[in-house]
Amino acid sequence: MWAVEDLDRFLRGEAPATMKAERSDAPPQGASDEEEAGLEVDQERIRAGVLSPKSPQMRFSEFVSVLVEEKTAAREIKTAKGRERWRYTLEHLIAGTKGEQPETLVPAFGDFYVHRITSEHVEQWKAGVGELITAGDFSPNTANGWLSILRVIMKSAKRRFQLPILATEDVADFDTSEHATYTEEEPNSLAPEEVPTFLATLRERYPQHYAMAFLGIVTGLRPSTMRPLRRRGLEADVQWDRLRLLVRRSQTLGEEVIRTTKQKKRYAIDLPEEAINVLRWHVATQLATPEMEESNLLFPSITGGFRSPCVLNKPFADVAETMELGKSFTQRGLRRTFNDLARAANVEAIVTRSISGHATERMQEHYSTVQGSEQRAGIALVISLFGGASATEGGEQAAPGGEHGGEQSTGGGEHSEKAS
Repeated sequence: MWAVEDLDRFLRGEAPATMKAERSDAPPQGASDEEEAGLEVDQERIRAGVLSPKSPQMRFSEFVSVLVEEKTAAREIKTAKGRERWRYTLEHLIAGTKGEQPETLVPAFGDFYVHRITSEHVEQWKAGVGELITAGDFSPNTANGWLSILRVIMKSAKRRFQLPILATEDVADFDTSEHATYTEEEPNSLAPEEVPTFLATLRERYPQHYAMAFLGIVTGLRPSTMRPLRRRGLEADVQWDRLRLLVRRSQTLGEEVIRTTKQKKRYAIDLPEEAINVLRWHVATQLATPEMEESNLLFPSITGGFRSPCVLNKPFADVAETMELGKSFTQRGLRRTFNDLARAANVEAIVTRSISGHATERMQEHYSTVQGSEQRAGIALVISLFGGASATEGGEQAAPGGEHGGEQSTGGGEHSEKAS
């Protein structure tokens, strides 16, 4: 049976692709007499057609090992980021989840036989994780990520072993209604009036990161999409003469590059001269090492390879503190800021999505933060439709069309109507 360490090596690409999980028909450690006796019951269920004879005696950790190998070979798990997500999740689903308190451990499914896992087991696990969420040890969004992968695993097990039930059926997500990722105090977005100061401070303190941040703010491109952009070569993504940027690759971890974006979309952005000039300035002044100059990348690291996924974290935090921004701003906020700026500039929504690559209005809204000034202006427009209102000294309200005595005259001047 694979241990968590074996899965960790495999998901990091260190284990050979032909490695198979070893079968074991021995009961799990700590199994009760009742569970051992269940083996004979399972044989009867196989003969009765309730269970498939296709390897029903497989523990959860064994089955996950085989499933991950198959999904990786089939390119269903094809990115370094995807493998990292599975590795992290399987640690919790196999070995259990520890809370901040050392004695706190929520058991998981590692030694369970797959065909014996029921909805009750899943609900018990969910209740334990829920206590950790209440204690503030984990986010419900994180736990829902674990639950989504558990659903994939159990659905595959049901299909493969022809199980009569799906253990995760009707198991609801963890409640996220009281957990706000973005708040009024921490929207992770820059207001239009904050952008010039932020960019100016960044250019002064970290000029090597200025162009990348500028491009993210004016296009909404993710850092994982900007890191693999090529400024030259046979497949250059920056077409300098045409003022065009080809968005067609993504890089998350290591040296692996996916030949599409996170949205599984390849498209082009036509840039204004001002944006291209910022990129030209970057290439002319910020490629500080021979390795950077030799690299085809637009934003290479000092060794000529891909920049680290967290390369903007410290510069952004320092700039926010220097300008006394009063809130956190991370590289994820580049995409949110672009959507907010485009809306403030009255850019058509369909044009905004064509630049950022959002597939739907729902995702565009997800990456947006409505400013108070927008709401104020919107309400003012509504009021303007009926002429506005003003309070008199006596507390009465003036009618839109005439004296506050109550008569209203129409545009034709003939008809008058008492206000009720």
